[in-house]
Amino acid sequence: MNFVRLGLLKRSLNMECRNLHLLKKLAYINGEWVNANSNSVFPVINPADDKVIAEIPDMDATDAKIAVDAATNAFKTWKDTSAKERSSILRKWFDVCQKNSDHLADIITAEAGKPLGESKGEVAYGNSFLEWFADTARHINGEVIPSPWPNKQIIVTRQPLGVVSIITPWNFPFAMITRKVGALMAAGCTCVIKPAEDTPLTALAAVQLAEEAGVPKGVINVITSSRKNAPAVGKVLCEDPNVGCISFTGSTHVGKILYGMAAKGIKRVALELGGNAPFIVFSSADISHAVEQAMLAKFRNNGQACVGANRFLIHEEMFDKFVDCFKYKISQKCILGPGHKEGVTCGPLINMEQIKKVSGLVNDAVKKGAKVMIGGQVAKDIGEKFYESTVLVDVKPDMEIYGEEIFGPVAVCLKFKTENEALEIANSTRSGLAAYVFTSDLGQAFRMSRQLEFGMVAINDGVLSAAEPPFGGIKESGIGREGSKHGAEEYTDLKYTLFSALDK
Repeated sequence: MNFVRLGLLKRSLNMECRNLHLLKKLAYINGEWVNANSNSVFPVINPADDKVIAEIPDMDATDAKIAVDAATNAFKTWKDTSAKERSSILRKWFDVCQKNSDHLADIITAEAGKPLGESKGEVAYGNSFLEWFADTARHINGEVIPSPWPNKQIIVTRQPLGVVSIITPWNFPFAMITRKVGALMAAGCTCVIKPAEDTPLTALAAVQLAEEAGVPKGVINVITSSRKNAPAVGKVLCEDPNVGCISFTGSTHVGKILYGMAAKGIKRVALELGGNAPFIVFSSADISHAVEQAMLAKFRNNGQACVGANRFLIHEEMFDKFVDCFKYKISQKCILGPGHKEGVTCGPLINMEQIKKVSGLVNDAVKKGAKVMIGGQVAKDIGEKFYESTVLVDVKPDMEIYGEEIFGPVAVCLKFKTENEALEIANSTRSGLAAYVFTSDLGQAFRMSRQLEFGMVAINDGVLSAAEPPFGGIKESGIGREGSKHGAEEYTDLKYTLFSALDK
């Protein structure tokens, strides 16, 4: 890097740092803030204006190995801490994150582009997992099973499985870390976090607060890398013999690659992968309520959410009314702009790859006969990464967007006539993460819950995520659950112990 560009980057960094209290520019291994072994760096870009926020270490396989070794050594002592002690530390981490919520939100908005209000919502959501797992740590219980033999006793205990590799996405850079790390720490595990290259600063801020809360060195490690080094780092995190589990949230494509790598060592995996959520509105539904909830289900994080509604299946009797109401709400509520600007509700897409994907899907659909009811293009007067909130109708199965996860602010509205037809369309995907159903017929609600092939079903609600219920999908949307008591149990091994000769 030449000295002129370095000077420009430093000046840009100084300007951005003024309001980013928790901004860290180094990775975190074994309780130390460190550079990459090679001293290489890469820039983190604000997607709203393409300005450099910071330059951070571009780590490689060597650094990843050092981090895994640090987590391995820390596990030797952390696994033997009492559940009460782990609970106390998690509670302190929650408390310090609560106190720094605004600072965390500033960083999320800077690197992920979210409106500031939405970033604050993510921090509150992420903090809820630390609070939940602080309580759950003391309730990871075993079993006493009646023995089939006299004078023998069967005991089943849950023990921490070891080092966990955490690979997180860019769309919820804080909550995806607390949901995973809170759970594994409660279970007695240690970890190495590899945050998305687009949003690593939130992870570093979170671990800074973990350090302040008293998390022992080596329990949490964060390695940062660019896309160039990500494959080599991922290989270490999946194949190192000291790693016991790979926990990944991201695309189904990448999840399959990591699953294959983990298979070489018969390692545990916890995968939360892509979705293709149907949003089904029956003729008995309250249309006004359904539209309000559709706004939440579709445009949260500008459509960049795995549980975001993808396909809107509307009963033919309600179709025109729903679309008209939806268009009106979008025109009133979806305000594009930089995340720190007051009044903005929809920020930029994360990078140009996402813009190209969303634009390509819409353009293909229009070319093949779909009709744009609102939006349908890049808002170039605001910036290159701002895509207008969009509604498409007359979408047919031969269009790419019909079966593709959009991951952007585009709602595909389809008509259906019968309950069976709605089910057939909804289930015609290899994804199975979340589904939304709107009906006032209680029997229909129970039938849909049972017959929809998705891990999570929301009835008459557009937001279903919380710390208390198990979050996860079926089919190609993942393996395992996060949140709830099951989220902590994912990071334990069951051990059966037989006590014999008790009469001796």
